[in-house]
Amino acid sequence: MKILLSALTFLTAMTLTAQEAVKDSEPKTEWVLFDGKSLDDWEAVDMGGSGDVSLEGGQLIINQGESLSGVVYKKVEELPLTNYEITFQAKRLQGVDFFCGLTFPVGDLKTCATLIGGGWGGSVTGISSIDGLDAANNATGSYQRYEDDKWYSFRLRVTPENLSAWMDEKQVVDQDIKDRKVSLRSGPIEAYAPLSLTTYNTMAAIKNVRMKALPVAAK
Repeated sequence: MKILLSALTFLTAMTLTAQEAVKDSEPKTEWVLFDGKSLDDWEAVDMGGSGDVSLEGGQLIINQGESLSGVVYKKVEELPLTNYEITFQAKRLQGVDFFCGLTFPVGDLKTCATLIGGGWGGSVTGISSIDGLDAANNATGSYQRYEDDKWYSFRLRVTPENLSAWMDEKQVVDQDIKDRKVSLRSGPIEAYAPLSLTTYNTMAAIKNVRMKALPVAAK
């Protein structure tokens, strides 16, 4: 009986080890970019007059600066550059410009754009830039109502042919990018490529920043 139990224990251990080995060999498809516990994977960028960035109560706090403030993700080489989604929550604490600025790669590290939430006086939402036009002047731009100190959920989807974004359950961007020029708005935001979270003259709190890979065929 003891021999049988030992054999079963050995077989169980071997099976678990094999399962773990298979799991470790599978490509990673989900990443927690900000877990609320550390900012080690992020680096603040000071453009001169940028607000300080801190970790408070599990939230990434971007304090109000004179213009652009925020953090750049330091491990972008581990992440997909297309066929992915990024989700996060953000709220405006004070200020009158964008509290949600997500800069992201589109196919390669040299081609990036920014999802803006609450820009140009606090309401414009869209992608900067498409064909050289920023969110206030291209087809992705729309006016959304944002309240101070209220959490909003954002979801961005990037595929080779399309950029889509949702604010809460509402789709706010659906932009085909085949044969279109996708780029960053010329200026300070270029220092925050290829993946970052920013605000403009505004204080914001951000949490639950995650990414997942999409099937190659996803639209």
